[in-house]
Amino acid sequence: MLGLPSPLDLVNVAVYGGPSKELNWLVSIFAGVLMCITVYKLTGVVSLLFFKGYNKLNNAQKLEWKNRGFSTFHALFVAVASLYLLLVSDLFDEGSQDELVINRTSILSDTILGISIGYFLSDMAMILWQFPALGGMEFVLHHALSMFSIMQSLVSGQGLIYILMVLFSESTTPFVNLRWYLDVAGQKTSNLYVYNGVALFLGWLVLSNKPQILLLFFSPS
Repeated sequence: MLGLPSPLDLVNVAVYGGPSKELNWLVSIFAGVLMCITVYKLTGVVSLLFFKGYNKLNNAQKLEWKNRGFSTFHALFVAVASLYLLLVSDLFDEGSQDELVINRTSILSDTILGISIGYFLSDMAMILWQFPALGGMEFVLHHALSMFSIMQSLVSGQGLIYILMVLFSESTTPFVNLRWYLDVAGQKTSNLYVYNGVALFLGWLVLSNKPQILLLFFSPS
């Protein structure tokens, strides 16, 4: 009876004998789109079960409610992944590779960028489909420039560290979305609304200085 391959075997196949980079990008982008569709549907189901006011929302509000669901999920995913690659992994450690820091990439980083492209494609499709209910041309331009920047980094293999810094700034998105959720739910006077606003302000304050903060971790020991 044939045994299942170990995780180490899968890693070796991916690194040494697996599909090309281009195929990995396409699979990752598709995974990002699939992630958005899945979370979009789950947000509707979970909200219907656990939030009594969900049924009182109109169709436009329900659509944006679910849209912000996968927006929040993507933001949390890329923020954690970016923080891991920047500070926990040895990808950008001094002396860990001969390559310059600006030229370093990995299979994991390429996968994360591909998933993020899948998210931006999905969100842009929804924005254009419901235009301008989910956002105007500024959102379309933002998403187009984001995808262009990420694809440039993927194709050239350069600038990953800067792209990850930008993606980490997505960590404020859950607070923005929670503010909208509380507003729609009629909770603008709640303590949670106030605390969330303070957290959002502090998050923006910290992230406005993120290059200086992150550079502290890359300084030579």
